[in-house]
Amino acid sequence: MRPKGVARAARSRRTAGALAVALVVTLPALSGCDSRGSGGSGGTGRRSSPQPAAVRLPPRHAGFDYQIGGAYPPAEGVRIVSRDRSGSPAPGLYNICYVNAFQAQPEERSSWPADLLLRDAHGRAVIDEDWNEALLDIGTPAKRERVAERVNRWIDGCAKKGFDAVEPDNYDSYTRSRHLLTAADATAFITLLSRHAHARRLAVAQKNTADLAGVRRRAGLDFAVTEECGRYDECGVYATAFDDRVVDVEYTGAGLRAALAHWGDRLSIVRRDREVSTPGSKGYVREVR
Repeated sequence: MRPKGVARAARSRRTAGALAVALVVTLPALSGCDSRGSGGSGGTGRRSSPQPAAVRLPPRHAGFDYQIGGAYPPAEGVRIVSRDRSGSPAPGLYNICYVNAFQAQPEERSSWPADLLLRDAHGRAVIDEDWNEALLDIGTPAKRERVAERVNRWIDGCAKKGFDAVEPDNYDSYTRSRHLLTAADATAFITLLSRHAHARRLAVAQKNTADLAGVRRRAGLDFAVTEECGRYDECGVYATAFDDRVVDVEYTGAGLRAALAHWGDRLSIVRRDREVSTPGSKGYVREVR
């Protein structure tokens, strides 16, 4: 989940530099392609013959910067950057596209069909109070398809701009759903997204949610983007599940020290300020040692 205060932040071709730093893998069959071609949003129509897709994975133990609060020139040594879907990739680097996939941001809430916002027994939208974001209703196959149709358009935008991967945030929103959604719902939904992203040649990150790291292959997740795995002693879970392809953001000095002490020679780790602000902003922090 993004830190408080992050504004929604966009188009360039994938560069040769990004290819150089990334591992190319061939994915198994994409069973989610629909009869109109590869990369359907998981519709109920007849499936086409699956096609393999090559995606590029982030390098292990590489310089990383988390720029979802606003893009700026990466520091020397940075090879991986995560930016909001409204931003543009950093030339020559491995670029991750941030997408808020499981919740509706306040400024976008009214644009969602009312029945796709998760509602309690009284008909009230279920809100993530930390971010004032309404949870999306992914509790049935039909609703998952409809939500995925919209989110997949955002994923298409990431691909067109030249990003290498997508980071669907709030995978763990089921834990804030007042028991209205389950881990199985979340896994089924992210599987739709990963299938579509793979068809667009995008790798897919698991965002946090250590409890579901064990099903990452079934869900089609290729690497992990974690927040404070050092502080909460979760880095080992992700390192094991994703073979050290983990990029971690810490927001405290103690968290950074813990992450580096145990995982500094294996994972990609950076400390940022909680606002994920840009250089020159009050409170800007970026630290790697």
